[in-house]
Amino acid sequence: MHIETIQLWEEFPQVTLTAYIPYEVAQEGQASPKPALLVLPGGGYLYTSDREAEPIALRFASLGYRTFVLHYNTYYGAAPLTAEQQSNPNPHVKFPQPLYDAAKAIATIRSRAAEWNIAEDQIAVAGFSAGGHLAASIGVHWNRADVAEKLDVQPEAVKPNALILGYALIDNQLAMEWMTEQDKEKFTGLYNEINKAMFGEKQATAEELKQLTPSHFVGPHTPPTFLWHTSEDDLVLSAHSLTFALELCKHRIPHELHVFEKGGHGLSLADATTSTHAGQMNAAASQWVELAHHWLQLHFTVK
Repeated sequence: MHIETIQLWEEFPQVTLTAYIPYEVAQEGQASPKPALLVLPGGGYLYTSDREAEPIALRFASLGYRTFVLHYNTYYGAAPLTAEQQSNPNPHVKFPQPLYDAAKAIATIRSRAAEWNIAEDQIAVAGFSAGGHLAASIGVHWNRADVAEKLDVQPEAVKPNALILGYALIDNQLAMEWMTEQDKEKFTGLYNEINKAMFGEKQATAEELKQLTPSHFVGPHTPPTFLWHTSEDDLVLSAHSLTFALELCKHRIPHELHVFEKGGHGLSLADATTSTHAGQMNAAASQWVELAHHWLQLHFTVK
C-alpha cells in the first residue's frame, strides 16, 4: 500500500491529508476507478483521535475504497497531546477554518482522482463525534460562496457525494438544552472547552450555536447520508442523529439510520482493533462498517 501525507495549507503545517492507496496488480485493461472515503476523526475539536483515523481508513481500504484521513485544525493538535501543545492552543481552529480544511481535502482528492484511480463522483466523507459535525457541516455547506472563494474552485469541486456520520455532534443547541443536571456536572467543563475551540468563547450565544448546527441547513443539495449512534451515549445523545435524519426525511434525501441500544460514546470500529477497554467492544454496533459498506453500494460502484 502506498501511504502519502500531504500538507494542505502552507500556513498550517498541522493540517494534513494522509492517503492510503493500494498497489494494484495490472490485469487486462485499465482497472475501473474506485470510490473514495475521507475519514474525519473526532476529539471535540480539541485534538484528532487516532482511534477514529487510520484504523477506519484501513478497514474501508480492505473493502475496496481509496481512503484518506484528514487531520484538520484543532485546539491542541493531533493526539497524543503534549504539555507544550496544551499550553499553546491553536488560534486558527475557530470556525469556519475546519470547514475550509475539509473542503480542501475533498478538492485535493478530486484533483488527483486520475492519479489515484478514483471515481470523481464517488467521494464519501465519514466523520465521528466532532468529526461527524465537520462531515455534516461540509455536507450542508459545500456550496457556500465563501468556501469556493477560499479555495478558488467551483463549488462542485468540494462536494461530498455521500456522508457517513458516527455518533456525530450535529445539533449544538440540543446539546445544551437537553443536558440534565447530572450531565451538566459531568460534561460542562468539556463543552466549555469545545465551545472555546469552535467559537472562541466558553459560552456561545444561541445564534452562534444555530449557525454551527448542520441540521438547520439540510436541503436538496445535501448528499445521501448514513447515520449510526447508540442510545446509551450520554455525551452526544442519539437525538443528534435523529434530528438530522428528520431533516433528511423532510427534504427527501436518501438516508439510513441505525441506533444500537448498547454502547457509550466513541466506539470507533467497536471491536478489538480500536478498543482500549472492554466498554468499547460492542458486537452489535461493530456491524456499522458492513452496514455502511452495503449502503454505499446503493450509491457507489465498489468493484
